[in-house]
Amino acid sequence: MTRLSVYDPFAEVFPELFRGLLTPAKTPSGTALEVKVEVKESATDYRVTAELPGVAKDDVHVEIEGNRVSISGEIKRESEQKEGERVLRSERYYGSVARSFSLANEIDESKAEAKYENGVLSLTLPKKAASGGRKLAIG
Repeated sequence: MTRLSVYDPFAEVFPELFRGLLTPAKTPSGTALEVKVEVKESATDYRVTAELPGVAKDDVHVEIEGNRVSISGEIKRESEQKEGERVLRSERYYGSVARSFSLANEIDESKAEAKYENGVLSLTLPKKAASGGRKLAIG
């Protein structure tokens, strides 16, 4: 039986030390970290709940442009090592996570609210009032 191997052109250029540097953050089991969201809609607004475990409040960023919402965060690796102590194994993860999505209606950015508690981001995103249009008189 023929054995297949994957050719990695960067294997000769970059040593193993830098190999995982540009990959997304991963959990100890090896799966990529994701921002999991739940979006609910009412007649006047959207309510978004996003899970960002391990992200500090100051490292959470939300951007709104029209009907597009972008959520990002950075999980920082904090290492506190005492003298005479060495780490045998660390399964803590770190890196950046981000998620963007579009909603059906534009958001009124001036009235939007955000709350972050225990790794859960809660957004209240009021819909912009729909412009009623205008009837043109034909002359």
